[in-house]
Amino acid sequence: MTDRFAISPFGGKGMARAQFLVNEQVRRARKALNEHATEAQSPSDHAVDKWQLLRAVTEARLVLGLSDRTIVVLEALASFTTERQLDPADDLVVFPSNAELSLRARGMAPATLRRHLAALVKAGLILRRDSANGKRYARRSEEGHIEEAFGFDLAPLVMRASEIETHAAEARRLARAIRALRSEITIHLRDIAAIVEAAAEEGRGRSFAPYAERLAALSGRLGRNTDWETLKARRDALLALRNDVEKAYLEGLSEADLEAREAGHVVNENINMSANGTQNERHIHNSNPESQLETYQEKVEAGPMPPDLETKSAVESDHDTASGQRGGRRKPEAEGSGQKPPVGFETVASACPQMRDYAPDGLSDWRDLMKAAETVRSMLGVSPDAWAEARAEMGDINAAITIAAMLERAEVIRSPGGYLRRLTERANSGTFSVKPMLNALISARQKAVLEKN
Repeated sequence: MTDRFAISPFGGKGMARAQFLVNEQVRRARKALNEHATEAQSPSDHAVDKWQLLRAVTEARLVLGLSDRTIVVLEALASFTTERQLDPADDLVVFPSNAELSLRARGMAPATLRRHLAALVKAGLILRRDSANGKRYARRSEEGHIEEAFGFDLAPLVMRASEIETHAAEARRLARAIRALRSEITIHLRDIAAIVEAAAEEGRGRSFAPYAERLAALSGRLGRNTDWETLKARRDALLALRNDVEKAYLEGLSEADLEAREAGHVVNENINMSANGTQNERHIHNSNPESQLETYQEKVEAGPMPPDLETKSAVESDHDTASGQRGGRRKPEAEGSGQKPPVGFETVASACPQMRDYAPDGLSDWRDLMKAAETVRSMLGVSPDAWAEARAEMGDINAAITIAAMLERAEVIRSPGGYLRRLTERANSGTFSVKPMLNALISARQKAVLEKN
């Protein structure tokens, strides 16, 4: 019987040229395998593990043009072969009934099943071997061996095993590259945001505003299926922005800043940064929302004063005594609790963007912030007495900054008036500073941006 037997579809449908070509390729490949079979190399040496092959098909599905549902049907067909190792030299025709095939395809509807079978034929992974009446069955000999089978031939799938594995390896390589690219994008976003924030804290926020806008434009959410080209374009844009930001930041430093400094100063800065990081973590995970902004004040009360500050306080105390001042030591004053703001205006505007909604003429300086704070404190329900006490203890600017920070957390502060009074008491004892509050808001916003990506 000819090797090209039963290659036309049942039901009067035309046969595509591609189907004839696939059949001819299978015929020639089988012939070559049988001709070159020797004792040292039999046709079984070319057998492949069907489940490993199906895994490779799944990994290479985009190149092969297959959907996940189509692969489910292919797995169902492969499950009808009795051996795990599929030899291309063997007869690989399977002949399941529609009902059984539907069961093994997770209960797929007949119409859907036919559509995915057609997709497998079109992809060149299976061949139809239709009988005279279109039914699928096998004709057996008296000994029970299959002499002739009509159904779906899996030989094309096995013949293309090497090609499919190559596509799968390339898909795995691309997936690894995309994961690395996503990680690189996240790190660039984090580093650039940290540099812009540092510049704002140093009072250079206005000159870095264009960089902050570019960063915001490049911080959009990336979908799970974003392609390589889109990710690479985002990475390249972030690299260009990072170069510009780093160059601008270094240009703002003096030669003395860039030279090696005393080891003790560097160590002290690192210790302070570590302490701030610990407090940031405590702030984010504090289970009591109303106390989150206060958590940062605890580091002032947590332990003894650093040696350099103790020396400074002793000198000031001696000076006060020598000047004949009454009352002994002066009331302690934490950083940022006096009239002079501890941070730049741009930092406050960046950490508390909602204040712009309450500044009809725009929010461009401290005067605008204090005007907006008057409106916001009334809206929050802070009494005039509590507001007056806060201004007296903290100073007008720092009290306005405190109101701005409270506005950002208004939904979790149960009693804004009582909350402000507690902060005022801290200011009175010298253990209050607005700077940690702003750092908490900035860190939370940066974390939210990174989680989106």
